[in-house]
Amino acid sequence: MARKNAKGSGTIRKKTVTRNGKQYEYWEARVTTGRDPGTGKQLQRSFTGKSPKEVREKMQVAAVEVNQGTYTAPQRLTVGQWLDVWASDYLGSVKPATASIYRGNIKNHIKPALGAVRLDQLHPHTVQGFVNGLELSPASVQLAYKVLHMALGKAVELGYIPRNPSERCELPRLDQKEIHPLDDQQVTALLAAAKGSDLEHLITVALFTGLRLSELLGLTWSAVDFQRGTIHVNKQLARLEHRAAGLFISPKSGKARTITAAPSALAALKRQQARQAEMRLRAGPVWDNPHRLVFTSALGGPLEHWTAESGFKRLTGLAGLGGVRFHDTRHTYAVNAIRAGDNIKAIQGNLGHATAAFTLDRYVHFTEQLQRDSADRMEGFIKGVLNL
Repeated sequence: MARKNAKGSGTIRKKTVTRNGKQYEYWEARVTTGRDPGTGKQLQRSFTGKSPKEVREKMQVAAVEVNQGTYTAPQRLTVGQWLDVWASDYLGSVKPATASIYRGNIKNHIKPALGAVRLDQLHPHTVQGFVNGLELSPASVQLAYKVLHMALGKAVELGYIPRNPSERCELPRLDQKEIHPLDDQQVTALLAAAKGSDLEHLITVALFTGLRLSELLGLTWSAVDFQRGTIHVNKQLARLEHRAAGLFISPKSGKARTITAAPSALAALKRQQARQAEMRLRAGPVWDNPHRLVFTSALGGPLEHWTAESGFKRLTGLAGLGGVRFHDTRHTYAVNAIRAGDNIKAIQGNLGHATAAFTLDRYVHFTEQLQRDSADRMEGFIKGVLNL
């Protein structure tokens, strides 16, 4: 009975082929890498080289991986083919808007540079060259890298490649964008410009709660508890172009949160409730607000992002605040909460940040100023005591 080859074993043979009437010699080894779980037959892989030494080195590397249980059979997929599979089958857990951004990066940046490379032949220096060659902002480079890294990570999980070639890649430094909260005078000017407008209460609630625009537009009356003074933030309104999966998406962090709102914010919501009752009477039978949205169009439908953003831009122009974005109302709330002495952990929870460290880092300049102000107050107190 013939002896069966052990896993990782193999023999080296000299091979001769004739091409266009000319003979070529090379060396080949076939290594047993395991058995087919269905048929029980041996699985083998061939290695070729110009010399027995070259082939033996390749065979030994594979043999070590086989014996350690880390061997991965090479895949014929290209990076582009794998990215298509990943984008089609493995983005089900991310929000539609995020998936669209990922696919855009694959189409516009990753596939043009790396799509033709064999998946099992993608090397770290090739990935680094791709990163270095992207003529984009640091934030956009990091996003493109993130998409590639995630896709390659899934390929490792599935056993298509033994390790992720994008690990330990050097990325451009990402400088944090400067934030521009509104000062008290600017807040007063904005509220004055918004008074009586369709967005009056939306802007007021934004300034006093720090909710994102999508969270405000997705807010329903069932999430507002006037008796307890709380707002339950458990969804966002999906942008119009991303509603294939439904009207709402989960909050940005993926987690619901409940905030205790300031009385002024709740008062603005009460006024919005009364205003909506008047809108319903004017609309009559065409009123349609099945989800009981707090902020709606004149007929009860969702208030779209572009409508709110363009209306906000018009109002900031009237207030002499050109360049102010709706998101700056969120920064304004955060800074005012810090000024009021709120605990960073509480501010983090209200904003829906992942960690208090992120909140502290985001608004570090304002906390440092408050610490300096506190030190000055303490110095005044000490001098007052010493003069007694």
